[in-house]
Formats: sequence, structure tokens, C-alpha cells
Amino acid sequence: MTKAIVTVPPYAPFIREVSRHPIVSGIRLNTVMPVKEPLEEVLKKLQDQSEGKPIWIDLKGRQLRTVGYATAPFTDVKISHKISVDTPVTAYFGNGREHATLASVDGDRLIFLDGPKRVVGPGESINIPESSLKIEGSLTGTDLEYISAAKKLGMHNYMLSFVESYSDIEELKKLDDKANIVAKIESVKGIDFVKNDYKNEFRLMAARGDLYIEVERPHKVLKALETIVGKDPKAIVASRILSSMATSAEPSCEDITDVAYLIKTGYRTVMLGDEVCLKRESVIGALNLLEAIVKDM
Repeated sequence: MTKAIVTVPPYAPFIREVSRHPIVSGIRLNTVMPVKEPLEEVLKKLQDQSEGKPIWIDLKGRQLRTVGYATAPFTDVKISHKISVDTPVTAYFGNGREHATLASVDGDRLIFLDGPKRVVGPGESINIPESSLKIEGSLTGTDLEYISAAKKLGMHNYMLSFVESYSDIEELKKLDDKANIVAKIESVKGIDFVKNDYKNEFRLMAARGDLYIEVERPHKVLKALETIVGKDPKAIVASRILSSMATSAEPSCEDITDVAYLIKTGYRTVMLGDEVCLKRESVIGALNLLEAIVKDM
């Protein structure tokens, strides 16, 4: 039977209710969300509210995110990693809905010819789907802090963003030799790794939020999804799932048929993204709908 993993905001008052839903098999903490308390306290509280369901700590790895506020092109945009890339090149903001021309790179400073015509805020993801892109380092400082806190509580479930080689897995394993890893596949290099090197030692995730932007052309996401579940029948599919319910109690037709396509393609675990999980009504509504779709198939 198809199950769901739910992203929960750390201060959500409905975590226990969501955890009790019969279709929920796990809880994901998006570590980009700010918290006040020590991380051990945050994780322990989540552990207490999860009704025994597994808690997945989402590590950002080499995913590019903004640091601070910026108004490109009038200011540079600082990001979470130092990079190099052939310029000019197009960079995408706002889940791929906006783009700007990257003119030059100075380590972790991006200089643009134009901009997304708004203030870019801290923590936003940036996609640069260009084969010449090289990212320095992988795990972030926040990732390291969460790994340390999790180990003290005996928690070892991680989702690792932008996995592109075994070295990404090995880096995490060196920090936690008990790590149970879901490798998030979010780039063309990640797909190539799955096709050519992956040997089914850990679980995969088709992380469609970034993967859809990163593939060569939009429709190529279909083949990418089929490749991932073909290599790992237990693969999770995530993001852009029942997104219409974040703003409406009435789901869109395309959201319903999308879920049906994913199930028919072979996915048996779906993960709801941040937007639909921010409010009790939207996340419970999405879970009820998902359960109904599964029962009718």
C-alpha cells in the first residue's frame, strides 16, 4: 500500500495528529527552518510527538541556498557554498518560476546582469543547471550540528540532498557510521550516478522540487522518475505533490492524476513538500485525499 512521509514545521501544533494518520509512515524535518532551542531539544520534542514513526532529518548537502537578503542586480547574492561555473548562465529562483542571468562568480558571491525583480531572502534555493558547475564542499555547518545532535539521541535517519556520487554517502557515514540514508536525486549528475553506479545499498528519492528544474528539458523529468524507481523499487517520490491544496481545499485535476501516475509508475512512498504541510487543514486534507486515491486504484 502507498504510504506518505510528511514534512513538519518544527513548531507545528498538529504534529501528533499528523503522525497518527493511517497513511503516514514517517516524519521529515526540513532543517532550513529556524529554531530557537538547542537542536537536541528540537529533535527530542519531535521524537515525543511522532507516535513512534521514523523521523527523517533532511540535510542540505551541496544544495545551493541564499545567505542573507539581496536585491540583484544592485547587490550580489551570497550563497551557502563556493562555486565555479562558466558564465553567463541562467540561474533559477522561486522553485523555477523566476530566472536571472548570472554574469560572474566570486566564490560564494553571485553577480547578476538582472534579477528576479524582488528581494531574495535567506534560505531560498538557487538552481544553476549547467554541466560546468562545480560546488566546493558538501555538508553545511547546520548539517553537521544536526548530525551531532541526532547521534546523541540515538537518531540516525537522514535524507541527503543532491547526492551525485558514493563520496557524498561516505562523507555522512564517516560522521555517523549507523546512518540510515535516503539519497535525494535532484540533478542530471545524480541521475547519471543512479544509472551507472548505484548498487541498491541505500534508498533513493526522486526529489522533484529541484530535479524538475535541473533536467535538460522539462519533459525529461518523466524518464528520470522512471529511472529512479526502476533502480530502486522502494524509492520515495517527493515534492510538487498535491500542491494545489496548499491554497485551496479543492485539489486540482492535474494533482490527482499526477499522484495516480506516480503510483502506476511504481512509487509506493510519497513525501509531501513544505507548502502543503504548513497548515493543519491542508496537510490533513492532502493525506485524506491521498488515502482515497490509493483505495480507488
